[in-house]
Amino acid sequence: MTVIKHKAQRVGIFIDTQNIYHSAKNLHHAKANFGAIIKDALEGRVLVRAIAYVASTETGEEKAFFEALGKVGIEIRSKPLQIFLGGAKKANWDIDLAMDAVKLAPKLDTIIIISGDGDFVSLVEYLQNTHGTQVEVVSFGKSSSAKLIDIADDFLDLDQNPRKYLIMGGDGRVTRRAVGA
Repeated sequence: MTVIKHKAQRVGIFIDTQNIYHSAKNLHHAKANFGAIIKDALEGRVLVRAIAYVASTETGEEKAFFEALGKVGIEIRSKPLQIFLGGAKKANWDIDLAMDAVKLAPKLDTIIIISGDGDFVSLVEYLQNTHGTQVEVVSFGKSSSAKLIDIADDFLDLDQNPRKYLIMGGDGRVTRRAVGA
């Protein structure tokens, strides 16, 4: 399929926040700059909705991050972080993200999934084959599913220019500027 991008194209962005957060942290020891990521993914097209799926903690330490996302026009869908016996933590949003994408697909020309999670392969295939929606994937290529990259109509690899998509100071340390997690 040929990738079509034009200014009148209606775009929905669905952000697997934890996937991008952990990729930035584990690969680059930095925070993701969601403002820069969304700007480049959108490429001047019409943003219909951008939704970030996030986990909230009892301490509320993420509140400033959520507010920063809201200021750049990103809706927040939040659920409490689950802590399991043994200390494992999880806030699985995959089904919710998929359902929102399916519900909004008839109103969109393009869906952008900001995640490298291979669990979204079936979603991408469904959106392409059932709705005829162009589906683009944005993530750090080094931590992304090869199948997801392959099945997407277009792929923006954040690892190609990581400093553009990370929040770092001049000395390589993370700073608190822009919208990052």
